[in-house]
Amino acid sequence: MDETNPYLGKVIIEAVREQIAIDDPPEVKKTYDRLIADGHPEEEVFKMLACVLSTEMFEIMKQKRVFDRQLYIRQLRDLPKLPWE
Repeated sequence: MDETNPYLGKVIIEAVREQIAIDDPPEVKKTYDRLIADGHPEEEVFKMLACVLSTEMFEIMKQKRVFDRQLYIRQLRDLPKLPWE
């Protein structure tokens, strides 16, 4: 998680914060709450959530497909296991 572009990482974390603020999808906030309750530091939780979002964004561009909400939710539920693990 430390090899990301710092600016891009901040933008993606802000996108995650926005998802939490508007509760869409609600699974982002549920995952945030679960990981915090499990004892993960907040900064680490945001990085994990950002990893899932950036992975989905990458796949959208790579495969030229639409957002796969069900896959995104599944990957959120798998955290702290990251999508590529």
